[in-house]
Amino acid sequence: MTLREVPVIDVAPFLAEAPEERRRVAAEVNRACEELGFLIVRGHGVPVDLVADMYDVSRRFFELPLPEKMRARGEDRSRGYGAQGEEALSYGLGKAAPADVKEGLYEGPMDVPDTPYFRGREGAPHFVPNVWPERPAELPRIWRAYYRQMERLAADLMRVFAVALDVPENFFADKIDKHASRVRAIHYPDQRDAPLPGQLRAGEHTDYGTMTILKIEDAPGGLQVRTRQGRWLDVGAVSDAFVVNIGDLMMHWTNDRWISTLHRVVNPPRDATLGTGRLSLAFFHQPNYDALIECLPSCQGPGNPAKHPPVTSGEHRNRKFAATTVAP
Repeated sequence: MTLREVPVIDVAPFLAEAPEERRRVAAEVNRACEELGFLIVRGHGVPVDLVADMYDVSRRFFELPLPEKMRARGEDRSRGYGAQGEEALSYGLGKAAPADVKEGLYEGPMDVPDTPYFRGREGAPHFVPNVWPERPAELPRIWRAYYRQMERLAADLMRVFAVALDVPENFFADKIDKHASRVRAIHYPDQRDAPLPGQLRAGEHTDYGTMTILKIEDAPGGLQVRTRQGRWLDVGAVSDAFVVNIGDLMMHWTNDRWISTLHRVVNPPRDATLGTGRLSLAFFHQPNYDALIECLPSCQGPGNPAKHPPVTSGEHRNRKFAATTVAP
């Protein structure tokens, strides 16, 4: 039977190494990734207090005056503050649309080693220095702690994915041990003015990497995922849980067995223009920039050849990121 809502899956039994439960959890994850490309994860082990602190400090940053926020702007827009009007995610699909109605703060890998892999010509674009705002003063400390929890959870989920895909549990380990993931707080403000025709809080798009780990709020104008049948499905907030969606590279790895699903963030109703702001916390998991993404042995065979040419993680990310940035 086709899934009619995003399933909530408790991964704690897998992480606790419960032998009789591991296959069951992996099978549930596999079904969600095949049918929707989205799941909601409980039992993740991320401290509730840290999530609350991350929300609080990020919200206080977005409440600052715009000139102060702009001082935390990075040169290449992959780090620091990004103002409204700078991104149109639908561009990544070749669709022209007005810029998304949101602002954000992006930061990347923490405490990057000063070695040629990270600082050389090929690696440097993926490991540019983070640009931290001056206020709130505690923001860098809290964001670092949250980033560490997200990279730990992503590594755990990649082990679940491996079991679900019938490859060795540590198959992905050497492909994500120098990952180029980014964490982003995304603020969707109250919409006092009507959006332009075709303008959304975040236009239709797929994500670029292996997965996105997302914390969302229950507020009007939210996340929607497009099912394989073409229906838009609302994704609601679940207490102490994260929304996880598959990205393009995992779809490539699985030969389209798992789907990198179109999703968007819709506008609030026009009769509810105040009190509809929402803040989302997104961790975009990106493998090592030189990891070669090619069809897994378990996802191809006679009559089912590889559908996508091999591509490195860095090449794919660079193309997509460039396509979604709106020129000043």
